[in-house]
Amino acid sequence: MLRGMATTTYYADDLTAAKDWYTEFLGLAPYYEVPGGYYEFRLGPGQDELGIINRAYAPAGARNAPGGGGIVYWHVDDLAATLTRLLELGATEYEPITEHGDGAGFVTASVLDPFGNVLGIMYNPHFVAMTAARAAAVSS
Repeated sequence: MLRGMATTTYYADDLTAAKDWYTEFLGLAPYYEVPGGYYEFRLGPGQDELGIINRAYAPAGARNAPGGGGIVYWHVDDLAATLTRLLELGATEYEPITEHGDGAGFVTASVLDPFGNVLGIMYNPHFVAMTAARAAAVSS
């Protein structure tokens, strides 16, 4: 069911400072922003996504400590069915199904697996487009 990493997100109390730090480190500016809430960078040949989110929007259980905020989201084709299956297998909801952005189809949810790990799942149109582009390039 997991098709590939879709987005990694980190939370920051000072979103502007975090954006500036990652811009300096990565050598590129974010390609997308929601003022006061979110910055997103696309990295490498696969245009993988790294999002920096205002900590005010972090899930209720997120901690401000190492390992307590970042979530790796795995792309899934059917978010609701995947979430249902995870819950059936004993995971507990960490973040409910949440739509993001301007209606562009980015939807996330996350669970705590039975071992206490946060597992993010996401329907990500960018992942779908990049996967289709890679497949087309291979077949031509």
